[in-house]
Amino acid sequence: MPRHENIAIIGAGLGGLTLARVLHTAGVPAAVYELDASPRARPQGCVIDLHEDTGQAALRAAGLHPRFRTRARTGTAAVRILDKNAVVCREDGAAADTVRADIERGPLRDLLLDSLPEDTVRWGARVAGARALGDGRHEVRLADSSVFTTGLLVGADGAWSRVRPLLSAVRPRYTGMTLVETDLYEADIRHPECAALVGDGLFYALGEGQGLLTHPRPDRSLHLYIALTVPEDWPAGIDTTRRDAVAAAVLEHFQGWDPALRALIGQADGPLTPRPLHALPVGHRWERSPGVTLLGDAAHMMPPFTGEGGNLAMLDGAELGTALAARPGDTEGALAAYERAMFPRAAAYAAEADAVLDLCFGHDAPHGLLARLPV
Repeated sequence: MPRHENIAIIGAGLGGLTLARVLHTAGVPAAVYELDASPRARPQGCVIDLHEDTGQAALRAAGLHPRFRTRARTGTAAVRILDKNAVVCREDGAAADTVRADIERGPLRDLLLDSLPEDTVRWGARVAGARALGDGRHEVRLADSSVFTTGLLVGADGAWSRVRPLLSAVRPRYTGMTLVETDLYEADIRHPECAALVGDGLFYALGEGQGLLTHPRPDRSLHLYIALTVPEDWPAGIDTTRRDAVAAAVLEHFQGWDPALRALIGQADGPLTPRPLHALPVGHRWERSPGVTLLGDAAHMMPPFTGEGGNLAMLDGAELGTALAARPGDTEGALAAYERAMFPRAAAYAAEADAVLDLCFGHDAPHGLLARLPV
């Protein structure tokens, strides 16, 4: 007989782990299946600003907010926005803000993992597909050909979710933009001019169809996102194993930009990794189907420039966990209540993310964005 899980969560990202934690605090066991071989299998990304009404609200529901506050940084809300000539168009200094707080994604994920029983996450479990068995039950097939069944299946497995096809035939579309990620290590020491240009907070240098975005990490390295308007298959024409080849291809798009801005690309220490940006349609939703739902990017993937993706995934997980714990024996009622709240919220945030994408990289960038910001 295949293994049976009362609740199976596919994906050990921030949303899936938040759901598992909220259920655990309510005494409801759940299993998390994750394709990574271990918690350290790959980097978890850069700093995330956890917003008071989304990510931090989720941590409160999970009983982890006090522990988060001991690890997070506050007073980090400085912002610097430049045009392609390196002219500073707006600069807001860091305020003594005790509400806004940021944390690196790795330590945040560790906070969630450490709060769960050790056997909660099944590492190295790549889901190949799933099918409905009736009565709200599902069978999940793994890449190693093993299977298990579930009483409730939750897809927290991101953009290319293997669970989503049970609910929706919609696939993420290419936004027209690719981000190239890289790092400048020990920027204060190794790249002092770049560090001085960026400053101590969020940094945007924006022009029509492209831009440079970064934020100093606590170790003073810079994790740089290079935004390019290129065809989806643009990386296929580059030897992405050679940092110099990628840098040269990227710099072609920044001809006419100030040399100080181009230096952020040219002086990068780490590999330059292209990541095409995809999004689900604004307002993506599905008809209620017994025993299965989605959260986070699997449900409402959107452009990343509002900083809401991880925050919303965590809030989804917290609200779904709270709904399930409040309705023992009524899984369908819990799923319906969760989706009623999630759908309109996700649609509003996705519409805002699309609008910000246009503002950041429109023909008059960065002035469209500047006009939208509060004085």
